[in-house]
Amino acid sequence: VQLQASGGGLVQSGGSLRLSCAVSGFNLDYYSVAWFRQAPGKEREGVACINGNDGTTYYVDSAKGRFTISRDIGRAVSLQLTRLKPEDTAVYYCARDYNGASCGPYYVKPNRMEYWGKGTLVTVSS
Repeated sequence: VQLQASGGGLVQSGGSLRLSCAVSGFNLDYYSVAWFRQAPGKEREGVACINGNDGTTYYVDSAKGRFTISRDIGRAVSLQLTRLKPEDTAVYYCARDYNGASCGPYYVKPNRMEYWGKGTLVTVSS
């Protein structure tokens, strides 16, 4: 199982970025994938998740209305970031659990994840 996040960069406040998580070694139809982020000096936190089989999504409050998670054609999950704020600056990671639990508030917990990709840095300037 492998996941690899990409698409980060430097953007001005109010701007947008699209992150992509390329997956391999498992079938997205049977697993959920989540995005997390870790800001400097802070703990890793959940952002959003998506069910691979039916597309059900879940967002934490800070992501609602600004971020959109989706499953791309092929083996990838994207996270569209819009109306970015300086406090969104963080390394963003995609991850998957071991058992194939459904996406929901209990899924976006770092300690539930088994497989992590290398992160991608998003820097939002004010």
